[in-house]
Amino acid sequence: MLFAVTNRRSVRPHVRRWAVVATCALFISLGMFGLTAPDARVGAQADTVFNLRIEKTISPVKVRVIQRAVTRASENGAQLLIIGLDTPGGLYDSTRDIVEILLGSPVPVAVFVSPRGAQAGSAGTFITAAAHVAAMTPGSNIGAATPVSSTGEEISETLADKATNDAAALIRAIAEERGRNPDALEETVRTAASFSATEALDAEIIDLIADDIPALLVALDGRTVVTVSGEHTLDLAGVEVRELKMQWRERFVDFISNPNIAFLLLSLGSIGLIIEMLTPGAIGPGIAGIICLGLGFLALGNLPFNWAGVAFILLAIVLAALEIFVSGFGALGIGAAVSLVVGGFLLFGDFGGGRITPPSFPTVSVNRWVLVGVGGAVLSIAGYLAYEVIMSRTGRRRGAGRGGGSGSDGRSSPGSLVGQTGVVTSALQPRGVVALADETWSGVSNDGLTIPEGRRVRVVAVQGLLLTVEADAGPAAVEGQE
Repeated sequence: MLFAVTNRRSVRPHVRRWAVVATCALFISLGMFGLTAPDARVGAQADTVFNLRIEKTISPVKVRVIQRAVTRASENGAQLLIIGLDTPGGLYDSTRDIVEILLGSPVPVAVFVSPRGAQAGSAGTFITAAAHVAAMTPGSNIGAATPVSSTGEEISETLADKATNDAAALIRAIAEERGRNPDALEETVRTAASFSATEALDAEIIDLIADDIPALLVALDGRTVVTVSGEHTLDLAGVEVRELKMQWRERFVDFISNPNIAFLLLSLGSIGLIIEMLTPGAIGPGIAGIICLGLGFLALGNLPFNWAGVAFILLAIVLAALEIFVSGFGALGIGAAVSLVVGGFLLFGDFGGGRITPPSFPTVSVNRWVLVGVGGAVLSIAGYLAYEVIMSRTGRRRGAGRGGGSGSDGRSSPGSLVGQTGVVTSALQPRGVVALADETWSGVSNDGLTIPEGRRVRVVAVQGLLLTVEADAGPAAVEGQE
């Protein structure tokens, strides 16, 4: 029997090792198969047309999506890439990047402003004009590319002239490259001219009008298109139309790249760190706060943000931390709330006039109600902390001093805490959490040394909501020892 037990014990580690080796071998084999397997994207597909849908604001995310679509179409030898467009405008830098991609595309690209009622406003005008084929559905419109500030507000005459001239030169160069009407397109910049589909066709801004993609393919069949790789005669009869969609990570980044969501992420991240400071050792709020801050800065990377706004948001975190550590009677907490609101107000503003870029980026600002909501929440927290600190320092809790040093609300008065013993529930390094009677307090060791979890401590001083404690060297210094 002893031999059997010993044998089983010696076999188990052996089996576990082989299980780990087999698992690793399986995953390595899958990886090698992925390297050797044929790429479904590669290979001539002369009877294929790719269709990509671009909506809402033109941003760096849309640049990456369009670049990926052009690359994919080129690798697959596709006949044509159709970009269905419906946008009110976007970032000028992103618009320029997309224009460069379209002008340098080796694959014919058709920008199709659709469905009915769609628009190619502002940035969309440049993108449509830069395509090899520009098409629109009946009921759609194009134009109104006059430069405005990044917040959508009017800009000074000097800055307006500079931005307008730059945008006009760009769209005129695009028109000359694609053989479109440069004067009509330039009017969309200089006078905010807008054209219906029929007007755009008559003005030679676009090439054709089609009801839908099948009608577009019929109209383009047999047409010769010149790209950087040479002439392409489109043979679109019976082609397969393959949909290209934004990847989940692109959709996620595009979703958070919203001024309101970016500000909320930064605010929630700040509040998470503040809660972690209030309850050391909780870990959860701190991790959530760091994740939110990371996502917030990721969103800012896709938006025209102002560093001054970021600085005020970081200042709010610092002020909140100081309120906790030095007990500023709520003044620092109120300052944190004000700083957070000011940061949100400045986050996407351009008050120095240095970031005026055409075309307009619609509504790039934090909604005022979002600012009021977040500011009010932080202000409420600061007010509560101020109340707690004031009541603690003045000893005016209800019933303080009666019933063994506790008030009628069950909370301890500061004068009764000195000399009492508690248990460390989150290690003091040198700051942590101390359980005292039925209450939880933030505590700090008096000598700056670490006091481990479970150790009994004695209160030597009280400052606001912070207890200064020392390790209890008595016979029951460790919880559970008698």
